[in-house]
Amino acid sequence: VDKNGNAISLVNPLKLHIGGKEKRADWHIFDSLDSDVVDFIGACSDLSRFPKASCSEIYCSHVLEHLSHNNELIETLRGFHRVLRSSGKLMVSVPDLDVLCRLFAKPDLDMEQRRLVMRMMFGGQIDAYDFHKTGFSFALLQESLIAAGFSAATQVKSFGLFTDSSEIIYLDERISLSVIATP
Repeated sequence: VDKNGNAISLVNPLKLHIGGKEKRADWHIFDSLDSDVVDFIGACSDLSRFPKASCSEIYCSHVLEHLSHNNELIETLRGFHRVLRSSGKLMVSVPDLDVLCRLFAKPDLDMEQRRLVMRMMFGGQIDAYDFHKTGFSFALLQESLIAAGFSAATQVKSFGLFTDSSEIIYLDERISLSVIATP
């Protein structure tokens, strides 16, 4: 059932865009805050409304860093794994802590540039949802995905699906780590 109480047909598997802001054909947006483009309202850590194996794809850009690195992250990833079909894929993009640390350590950055990199690391902190609790390198994200039941995780340059934070390039560096995981 979507936010308006309409039944969503699960004959065809869902393509779930978690935290999305851009409406796209065939994709359903799931977000913690309501807007005109949101189909489902809730926390990404609770996908219990979706049946097992009801999604063919999940796209999640700059969301996982808002989860605590203790149990919340792994439990959320387990929820993603549960709703994905065995032939499905999870596409995740998070701030790349390796890149951001390298940028932050550049001696020629002025204070405004350094503050911007710090915001990429720790969140903009403009509302209660805009705080980062976890940092990721490929190895850390891969370890979390495997712990949650995913069988493989592959780093990619870009998904090319949506115009969002996954596509940000700052000071000639792609600041996002993008990974495809399979159940």
